[in-house]
Amino acid sequence: QVHLAESGGGSVQAGDSLRLSCRVSGRSSSSYNMGWFRQAPGKERDFVAAIRWNGGSTYYADSVKGRFTISRDNAKNTVYLQMNSLKPEDTAVYYCAATGNSGSYYLTTSRGYAYWGQGTQVTVSS
Repeated sequence: QVHLAESGGGSVQAGDSLRLSCRVSGRSSSSYNMGWFRQAPGKERDFVAAIRWNGGSTYYADSVKGRFTISRDNAKNTVYLQMNSLKPEDTAVYYCAATGNSGSYYLTTSRGYAYWGQGTQVTVSS
């Protein structure tokens, strides 16, 4: 069993930055590929970014490329999402997720993930 706990959300102005953290605990926690997803009110849960277990490859949604950076520190069992140049449309609940799947398709879709955190709210005002 894997437990995920997000932190770092908050309310900011457009153009500001936030860094989300996801602490991973459980068996072989550093061996999981990790992803960030977000869900705005009334919308589906969308892919934001993913990173392989060794940090060797990263994937981003087009809407966040160049603004968001995913990283991980396996020594701390923590995955990060650095969000810069935030926009009002980035407002959502952000979820951390873990998967043992390795295919790039599965890393970029919510169906590919078995474990989820509770989410952290990010609100960006104009």
